This record gives sequence, structure tokens and C-alpha cells, in this order.
Amino acid sequence: MRAVIVDCAIYRDGRRTEGPADLSDALAEARATGDAFLWIGLYEPTETEVARVSSEFGLHPLAVEDALSAHQRPKLEVYDDSLFAVIKPVVYEHLSDTVTTDELVAFIGDSFVVTVRHGEGAPLAAVRRRLEAEPEVLKHGPTAVLYAISDAVVDHYIDVAGELQDDLEELETEVFAPTGTVDTKNTASRIYTFKRQIMEFRRAAGPLSAPMARLASAEVPFVHEHSQPFFRDVSDHLTRANEYVDGLDRLLSDILSAHLAQVGVRQNDDMRKISAWAAMAAVPTMVAGIYGMNFDHMPELRWVWAYPAVILLMVAVVFGLYRQFKRRGWL
Repeated sequence: MRAVIVDCAIYRDGRRTEGPADLSDALAEARATGDAFLWIGLYEPTETEVARVSSEFGLHPLAVEDALSAHQRPKLEVYDDSLFAVIKPVVYEHLSDTVTTDELVAFIGDSFVVTVRHGEGAPLAAVRRRLEAEPEVLKHGPTAVLYAISDAVVDHYIDVAGELQDDLEELETEVFAPTGTVDTKNTASRIYTFKRQIMEFRRAAGPLSAPMARLASAEVPFVHEHSQPFFRDVSDHLTRANEYVDGLDRLLSDILSAHLAQVGVRQNDDMRKISAWAAMAAVPTMVAGIYGMNFDHMPELRWVWAYPAVILLMVAVVFGLYRQFKRRGWL
């Protein structure tokens, strides 16, 4: 059990104190004074390990089942004895320029916080250090932990959105680069792949708006009465991140439309060139075809200069067509 416990401590009056090793004794000690709470952090626990924690803290079985599955949408659910929150951190992979999501689960109850982390995207050690350096915020109890986690995840949303903006600018430069200077063979594939990254981001950030709005109100139990301004701040940052990504998505759609339009224009240019060359090739083909039919009574057939005259005629007609097509921009 100790292998999955990342950290476990009792916080009293905004200060960290080490409690008993046994979870039941630690929770009883935190509840004894009324001004303390126990925060236990788990990393990818098994079903057996979560069941033990659930029995110690009285967690709802449906919430425990969701915490184990690690494929939940961001949400906030209220049970009789606890508050259950799911948050999906976003990770930007610089080597592959891709966006992935992990999962953070938080149980908030009477004098306790249990966090369950899946994936490497949201280590909570930095969140603990930040909270421990702000005892005034930590005095708000278990609510402070949920606020700090939400704030850290949402701030990282904005950082990832900035990375996506940089990638989008590179893609935009590639799409609108002069023909021949950039290999645009796989541009459409890159645009669709980028759109999937945007969709992955929106699946994590979009559904989180409703839980943050509820936490910013006074309707949710187990939430400190003075914590609403903190959650309103997180909600404002989340709104900015969602608007940022919505703008990227719209711009990406415009870039895709522009790319498809450019492809159509290039295809039309190619068809005009092919048609022009085919027209120029048709004239000598037609003349040569007529004189190759072996009729006895054909004009100028016995004339000495007939051959060079026909060749000159074909060259003159082809040159005239070339001048016309060139003037019209077909070649």
C-alpha cells in the first residue's frame, strides 16, 4: 500500500504535521481537533488498494469505480459523505508535437482529501509545496487542495494553448508559402492531425467549465465558505483557455479551407497547361494524319516544296497557339 502513496500528511491551521502511519489513526487525529485535515495522494493504485482507502474514508462505490477506470470526463459529483471531482490535465509532447491527457481524481470530505493520479501529466508535489508556502490559503481546509489542483491544471492549459499557437503559426506559414518552396504533399494530413490535437484539448478543458462554475457558487457542500473567489479566478482562467483554443480551432478550419482552395487552383492551373500542350500537339497530329492517308489526289502532293511547306505551316500554327496561351497565362 505504501508503494502507491505518494505523500500523506496532516495539515493543521495551515501547517504541515506528520501524522500516524495508519490511515484510520491519521484520519481520527485530523478530525479530533476540527481544524485539521488529512491529505493522502495515490498514484495509479490497484482495485485492492483503492478498496482499502475507500473503506477507511467511507467513499462512495460509484465514485471509487470512476476513479479506477481513468477514462472519465471532467465532472463534479456530490455524495452524502464526500465530494468527487475529475480533472484531466493536458500534456504537450515537444518531440512529436502532440497533445495527450491524463486524469486526476479528488475526493473531498470531512477533514480529508484523497487524490488519485493516473499518468505522468500532473505531478502534485509542486502543488503541495505551493500550498504549504501559503498557509492562509491552506487554512481553508480540503477545499484549498481542490483549488490548488484546479488552478495548476488550468494554468497549464494556457501554456499548452500557447504551444499549439506556435505550431499553428508554423503550419500557417507552410500553407501560404510560395509554391515549390515547401513540400506541401502531406499538408492536409498535418492539418487534420493538428485538428485532432485541438479536439483532445477541448475534451479536457471544455467540460471542466461547469464544475468550476458550481464550485464558484455557494451550492456545493464540503467547500469552504470563503473559497468562492478562488474558484471564480480559476473559472476565469479556464474561460480564457477555452476561448483561446476555440480561436485556434476556427483559424485551423480557415487554414484547411485555404489549403483546399489552393489545391483546387493548382489543379486548374495544371489542367490549363495540359490542355494547352494538348491543343498544340493536336495541330501537327491532325495535319500529319491527313497526309498519311495515302490518297492519290491530295493538294500539293507532287509539289517539290510540299514537305517543308507543311512542316513550316505546322510550326507556325503551334507557335501562334503558344503565343496565345502564354498571353492568357495558361503556360
